[in-house]
Amino acid sequence: MDATLISLIVAFGFGLVSFLLTRWWSRRSQQKKTERERAATAASQSRQVRRARERRRHR
Repeated sequence: MDATLISLIVAFGFGLVSFLLTRWWSRRSQQKKTERERAATAASQSRQVRRARERRRHR
C-alpha cells in the first residue's frame, strides 16, 4: 500500500471518531442543561403548584 493511502485511511478514521465523540458529548451536555433548567423552573414554582403537579403525577 502507498503511504498516502494509509494516511488518508488514518485521517478518515480519526475524523470519524472525532465526529462521533463530539456528537455524543454535545448531546450529553444538552441533556444536562435541560435537566438544570427543569430543576430551576420547578424550584421557582410555588408550593401549591408543586403539590398540584405531584398529585397529577401520582394518579
